[in-house]
Amino acid sequence: MSGYSVPEVVAIVGPTASGKTDLSVSLAEATGGEVINGDAFQVYRGLDIGTAKITPDEMRGVPHHLFDILGPGDDFSVADYQRLVREKISEIRSRGRLPIIAGGTGLYVQSVLYDFRFTEQKHDPELRRNLERVLGEEGPERLHELLVELDPVSASEIHPNNTRRVMRALEIASMTGKTKKEAEGADGAAPLYDHLLIGLSLDRSILYERINRRVDLMVEAGWIGEVRRLVEAGFGESQSMKAIGYREIEAYLKGETDLEQALELTKRNTRRYAKRQFTYFRNKLDVHWLEALEGTRQNTEKILALMKDFGPSGRNT
Repeated sequence: MSGYSVPEVVAIVGPTASGKTDLSVSLAEATGGEVINGDAFQVYRGLDIGTAKITPDEMRGVPHHLFDILGPGDDFSVADYQRLVREKISEIRSRGRLPIIAGGTGLYVQSVLYDFRFTEQKHDPELRRNLERVLGEEGPERLHELLVELDPVSASEIHPNNTRRVMRALEIASMTGKTKKEAEGADGAAPLYDHLLIGLSLDRSILYERINRRVDLMVEAGWIGEVRRLVEAGFGESQSMKAIGYREIEAYLKGETDLEQALELTKRNTRRYAKRQFTYFRNKLDVHWLEALEGTRQNTEKILALMKDFGPSGRNT
């Protein structure tokens, strides 16, 4: 990292299929950095194809952290992620190396870089039973609709399939009369690190083409078998299986839909998720945007140039 007034942390964000993985490795090679997972589902072992998890060959010898750290049946929260990543940042910096967070889960990245505090509100067993009844009888979309009514901000940040987080936000709103953000007492505005936050932008039509093609390639790579193994091992109801596409493929395996319908639904849900990712990054985070189509090499050079002019609190001088 000689020659650079480096930030304490670099984060590379953007929608799925925008090229974050390759850029993070390229930057790590150029700076002597180490990559930290910024995706909510790539922490799970066994969810490789459907989460587009980086392969050993793609790592090119660069150290990577917080991938495959949990079994598919384990629970994992954003508070858990925040704690583990902050520990990794300290560890990597203690070796004189640059921590590089790469991923598309905006809340997870934001919770690390900014002063997020998580509420420890007690659970109401009766309320939880009622919410589980709504989920069972009317489905996750209805549960999410209730959250839209009580806490629209949280609803915009939480996918309807992530019923665990939807329920938690509903519990907080119902028990406290406050939104999740109000109850936590922090809006995540105060940065904890002098960080550089890079976002990859891509024309929506091109991004959607990439997403559609990626889903097809996942199937060719054996994704159906990956989901089948997880379901047969008893993980069908696990938190990990809320990753986009896994429920849809599971429905196909159960004979509830055909493969074409399952894949079209996966593509649609992934496109919608990418749109929400863009909205989150643009509205919630102070991102320096780069054009993904410029290519990994050129964007790496642009980041290095930004690092040379880097100033305190994530600003360029």
